[in-house]
Amino acid sequence: MLKSVLIGAACIGLSWSAAQAQSGAPMAQGPMQLSIADRGAILEARIAATKFALQMTPDQAKKWPPIEEAIRARSAARQARIAKLQTDLLGDATFSDLIRQRADNLMERGASLKKLADAWQPLVVTLSDEQKHRLAVLTLFVLREARELLPRNQGSEQFWEEYDEE
Repeated sequence: MLKSVLIGAACIGLSWSAAQAQSGAPMAQGPMQLSIADRGAILEARIAATKFALQMTPDQAKKWPPIEEAIRARSAARQARIAKLQTDLLGDATFSDLIRQRADNLMERGASLKKLADAWQPLVVTLSDEQKHRLAVLTLFVLREARELLPRNQGSEQFWEEYDEE
């Protein structure tokens, strides 16, 4: 079972590597800019890896579409927020405008996260202990991989050191 989770995690890693290679932006040169196609490929790989790791029964698979819809909606909303922020930073947005936008973004992210949790609820109650374990392992793997991609400047280094000690 753990082998299945590791295979799914490898799919995520491979898709990330492929997306980075296609983008032509090495990680050592600062923030990586992924194309829309790269982001789409990564999203598809993550969804596929999650479904693969869960190995859902036919009855459970019927509960999957709302989850996938919520995942895709969160991804689309994130891309819209990033595009708006980039536009505002290049435009005439003031510091207070950016703070207000940040507050609005946080509320939007919270609402979409609640929708995602609501979408997962019907499926989660039907998962076996084994499926729950595989989902937890995959989640931890994805979070660790995401953490490794974040820049570790002086301000964030202290945070990661404290996080690692927990």
